Amino acid sequence: MSRRRAPATPPRVRGWFVADSPDFRHRGVWLALAFAAMAITLCARLFDVQMLQHTTLAARAAALHQKSVTIAATRGRILDSSGRVLVSNRTVYDVYADPGLIAASTREDAARQLGPVLSMDATAVASLISEPTRFVYLAKAVSQDISDRLNALNLAGVVVVPAQQRVYEPSPVTGTSFAANLLGYVDHSGTGQYGIESYYNTVLHGTDGHQSTVRDVAGNSITLSNDPQSEAHNGQDLQLGLDSEVQYWAEQAIAQGVATAQAASGTLIMMDTKTGVIRAWAQAPTYDANSYWTSQIASFRDLAVANVYEPGSVEKVVTFAGGLNSGAITPGYTFNEAPTTIDGYTIRDWDGRAHGTISMQTVLDESLNNGAIKVGQLMGANNFYSNLLAFGMGAPTGVDLFGEQNVPLPPQNKLSALDLAEAAFGQRVQVTPIEVLAAFNAVANGGVWVQPHAVQSVIDRTTGTTASVVPTTRRIISPQAAATLAQMMTGVVEDRGGEGSLARIPAFKRQVAGKTGTASVATHGQYGNDVVVSFGGFLPAKNPRFTMLVVLNYPHETGVVRFGATLAAPVWKQVAQVAIDQWRITP
Repeated sequence: MSRRRAPATPPRVRGWFVADSPDFRHRGVWLALAFAAMAITLCARLFDVQMLQHTTLAARAAALHQKSVTIAATRGRILDSSGRVLVSNRTVYDVYADPGLIAASTREDAARQLGPVLSMDATAVASLISEPTRFVYLAKAVSQDISDRLNALNLAGVVVVPAQQRVYEPSPVTGTSFAANLLGYVDHSGTGQYGIESYYNTVLHGTDGHQSTVRDVAGNSITLSNDPQSEAHNGQDLQLGLDSEVQYWAEQAIAQGVATAQAASGTLIMMDTKTGVIRAWAQAPTYDANSYWTSQIASFRDLAVANVYEPGSVEKVVTFAGGLNSGAITPGYTFNEAPTTIDGYTIRDWDGRAHGTISMQTVLDESLNNGAIKVGQLMGANNFYSNLLAFGMGAPTGVDLFGEQNVPLPPQNKLSALDLAEAAFGQRVQVTPIEVLAAFNAVANGGVWVQPHAVQSVIDRTTGTTASVVPTTRRIISPQAAATLAQMMTGVVEDRGGEGSLARIPAFKRQVAGKTGTASVATHGQYGNDVVVSFGGFLPAKNPRFTMLVVLNYPHETGVVRFGATLAAPVWKQVAQVAIDQWRITP
């Protein structure tokens, strides 16, 4: 009997909306890979945070709870040669507010209380303490009295902190401070500007200290941090060579000299002949360092180191020094002095005359340009140029004051015969007053150039130790040449017809050595009517105690002829007489 086979089970048909049966093995692999990738990413991130960024993130976290407080160093004082304090510090107070700690409902009342104390309009105060910030200045440098009154108000969010303010002595010239251009000033950030304050800023400022505190969530200090603390190291004192008595009269003399000459400005600088230290340093117009922000910016510029000009006939001292040192001339050397024509240009003396056969002493006495040209020609171009370099013409002196400028001499091969001829009497050469003073001083100092400097010692107030400033020196002419020229320069003051007669001091007959200068000023390459006049000199001629230069810039036409002999020499004499009395100088 045959058996019937059961029919096969028909395949199940799924709709398009029914998924295939899951493949658990493959899905597990993918899940494992995904978890592995996440684990690797997490580990990489942990490594980055814990290892690579640890220092940065730790510092940020600490910053949320720690505050570094600066402990300000006390700025050093500046003293004159006798120890008198010229620049010191006083405690003042800065007032600021944290608007975030002042409730909006109390701001109007706080402003009403603060206004009268700070001499401010209450509306202006209300505007400041309503700003969307955590810090706003309300006032700077207020007095102890105002500080006490503010503390008595006990207003939330208003802070009074002590600060230092620089104090400068008054000048005898109304509206200015003592030796302002020499000293400079300190700005609101505590940084020295101009003069000694800038040049010695690091020495005077010292090193600020730091202290860390831990703060709560409101920003209040609750304890000192364990982080290392650093103490403040106060600045050092500077003792200058400045003589305050001489400086006092020098400031009045240059201010009066500028007024008399109706000049744009004037400079008077004096240095100790042997040591090079600055004894007086005055300028007009000048400014008040106690309120420097009210002054013209031009007044800050120290003309003695920053004003580059053509010196005129005072340069003849350098020319004659080279001629005497090389043996090209003697005081009694004679020649036929007359106008000189070079490269098609005729050079005449200030009086327009030919003087005939005269000596080199007469050339210096009467300040004759053609005579100076003759000296340069007798020396020869090489010696003449080398002599200019030796005296530092066109080179910085290295004086320890901010902003010294210089215009280097052109290379010798770039100078024409006419350029060299004009350089012999102080044109075509650009210098600063301090360069001229240092050159004159080399003659006074027996032929040795000495670096001018304002500071004679640095004093550590903590230890009391003193470090003296030692200037650089160099011999540039022989002692014999210097002595001969010094004696010739006394003739400029004493001889009949000498241009420096207004610098005579009766008790010091033949002991005042000087030279006048009147230089035309070039504008756009052309010499016009403007002049710079000067007088430089030293005394006693045989053993000088000081060397001094007076410069008056752009004097106007007045009843007095615009010459260094007539305008600058009287100012020089006035201050020289003060120095004689102050230092008991004898002929």
